Amino acid sequence: MNDERQDLRERTKNFALRIIKLYCALDDGTLAQVLGKQVLRSGTSVGANYREAYRSRSKAEFISKVGDCLKELEETAYWLELLVDGKVVSQVKLAPLLDETDQLLAIFTTISKKCKNTGA
Repeated sequence: MNDERQDLRERTKNFALRIIKLYCALDDGTLAQVLGKQVLRSGTSVGANYREAYRSRSKAEFISKVGDCLKELEETAYWLELLVDGKVVSQVKLAPLLDETDQLLAIFTTISKKCKNTGA
């Protein structure tokens, strides 16, 4: 499990880097900047929260931090959807990042359920 946890640390860091790259590519318009700052905050916090979960001192703390990851991923998905729906960024350009968001949501949901159900 330790290798999987390390891989998820790298994956969430790479996700944050992709979010940063997206933000840097946005135009200077008000809508793009407002939405961009929101997605920047939530998207980069996923990895930070997972780092805290990774070093948690208890099962309860781990579950709480994984829950924070889920909350931030859901928020990130929302802001990414608004970027598309607001016609700031095309669906085609954001599709890979939206897909990664969905995959991370599925991974963290599985982790959360497993921890709650098995006591792991």
